[in-house]
Amino acid sequence: MKTLIFLLEEKSAKECLTNLLPRLLEDRTNIDVTNIDIKYIPFEGKCDLDKRIELYVRNWKRPETKFVVLRDQDAGDCKKIKKTLAEKCANAGHPDALIRIACRELESFYLGDIEAVRRAFPHCSASPETKKFRDPDDIGSPSDELKKITGGAYQKIKGSREIAPFLKLDGSNRSKSFNALVNGISRILKGFSADL
Repeated sequence: MKTLIFLLEEKSAKECLTNLLPRLLEDRTNIDVTNIDIKYIPFEGKCDLDKRIELYVRNWKRPETKFVVLRDQDAGDCKKIKKTLAEKCANAGHPDALIRIACRELESFYLGDIEAVRRAFPHCSASPETKKFRDPDDIGSPSDELKKITGGAYQKIKGSREIAPFLKLDGSNRSKSFNALVNGISRILKGFSADL
């Protein structure tokens, strides 16, 4: 059996991906999900992820496993973060791990599809045509922005659970980091499909 493991900075990322992955499997592949063991491992923030990732990957012994690492950029240098995480995975025996950085935060994914936010929070005051939402990866604090446009209703875990089912997977999301994540996961799933 194939195994796909998501190593995630926090629980809100798990909520997002558990809602997205079944749709990705359905939309982009013909894989029977029963042929893949999917695990979501949320860490206690980026420091915990950065500190423990190498040991976790090294100690995973099941063959035919692929890893996806998702971490927020926050104020860090995206390329340096990605390089460091890739080196840790390579040192642990998995140089093929997919490393994706959410620019600046996971919430950029949601701001990239304002219609999804409006469906989850009908009282949302934002318009997709607002200039700052044209490139949500450049918004300094996407989580604060989400709280503002939802009148304080957005909370990380619950909000991820509510918005993710509505996110479009067709490449129209304005967050480049979201599209890179979706495309990377799709490639892994297609690789699994070819091997089954």
